[in-house]
Amino acid sequence: MLKNKVIVTGGAGFIGSHLVDSLLDKGNEVIVLDNYSTGRPQNLDHVVDKIKLIECDISSPGEWQDYFDGVDKVFHLAALADIVPSIEKPEEYYHTNVNGTFNVIEACKKFNINKIIYSASSSCYGIPDKFPTNETAEIRPQYPYALTKYLGEQLVMHWCQVYKIPALSLRFFNVYGPRSRTSGTYGAVFGVFLAQKLAKKPFTIVGDGSQTRDFTYVSDIVNAICTAAESQVSGKIINIGSDNSYSINQLIDLLGGDKVYIPKRPGEPDCTWADIDNAKTLLNWRPQVGLEEGVEILLQNIDYWREAVVWDKESIEKATEKWFKYLS
Repeated sequence: MLKNKVIVTGGAGFIGSHLVDSLLDKGNEVIVLDNYSTGRPQNLDHVVDKIKLIECDISSPGEWQDYFDGVDKVFHLAALADIVPSIEKPEEYYHTNVNGTFNVIEACKKFNINKIIYSASSSCYGIPDKFPTNETAEIRPQYPYALTKYLGEQLVMHWCQVYKIPALSLRFFNVYGPRSRTSGTYGAVFGVFLAQKLAKKPFTIVGDGSQTRDFTYVSDIVNAICTAAESQVSGKIINIGSDNSYSINQLIDLLGGDKVYIPKRPGEPDCTWADIDNAKTLLNWRPQVGLEEGVEILLQNIDYWREAVVWDKESIEKATEKWFKYLS
């Protein structure tokens, strides 16, 4: 069991806030670093008196790095997400996802952190040739977000190799659950759909809905992160997924509601599906929550998305104009 002083970068975010809950439950002293660029302070309201919350920007070196002194483990989740914004503002994404990771890993080196867990993205695979996709698949980032997350991963793995900082990189596949992001037209499909359901609007389905995604419930992701931190494994890149792949049409059937279709977008795979054999063998980890159970939990917590932006066919088409411009 983890019972140490730990840092969670991006701890006010979707996955980060669930990780904070789990770390506190395990008796850890938790320090959260966040600038709320994608996270929400409300995600930590229920534990704000139990953690040390530092508002800072990791993309620049600063006094925030001194909080690494005496810390046992670091969970690095802070990042800018989404496709189109990364195309429009690649410099911001590079500063946060690459320079920010460099600053975090340098602080880990300076203060002899016992382990860092990097939250990587399956988007690095782009449009793979083989499913399920394993960690040796060719890296084919389609947009700056995917590239910058991969470059961050490479920094962490290189510092592990050269400076002997124990590290693991976990490549997450299509994470969903309560507190998932309420903005963005990509990477937050559940946020888009749940806000549409609350507003009694039709679900906007990209293409014909037959494309499949490795929807992985957030509690399984958090369990994988904690299991990785507790393990003796280091220097490895490991896929974390649901051990399955579900179509968007299956998801809509579970959510229940009318549908409207929008054009298929370039740069998106027809399938995402993680080969998680390494997670099973190296970490002895397996997912526990299937899509049906996960969606049921989401519907029970649907009020979280009541104030979210409600996207429709026209607003999504406008928001993704640059997507078609750059990725076609």
